[in-house]
Amino acid sequence: MYDKENNKASSYTSTNALAKQGIAAVGGIIGGAGLLLMSSLPPIGGILLGALAGILGIGALLSKDQEERKPGAFLTAAGCLAIVSRLSIPVIKPLAGAFLGLGALGFLAMGIWKGIKFFQGLKRRR
Repeated sequence: MYDKENNKASSYTSTNALAKQGIAAVGGIIGGAGLLLMSSLPPIGGILLGALAGILGIGALLSKDQEERKPGAFLTAAGCLAIVSRLSIPVIKPLAGAFLGLGALGFLAMGIWKGIKFFQGLKRRR
């Protein structure tokens, strides 16, 4: 934004950017919690939840909206990892479980970071 009185750019965050940061924060925290839930369920529950995540992710990948494709790719990958981490394939099972855990921590960290940026932007607007 531009402040006409002082002839300089103002330092507050736009409403659109603030909304995107808030949505990304909530989505990251919920996504991380969902991945943790997928990894902690019993085998049949993990497979079913992974299949549901994969189906929803594929649906988002087939969307015409570019904004929905990246989360769709992550959701599809998370669903595949959840399914593979529950199967009895000796080498792949531990790797899939590790990547699922790393993804959960990454989503949680991203959600917390976006939440901090969101609240800093709100504080600047006051």
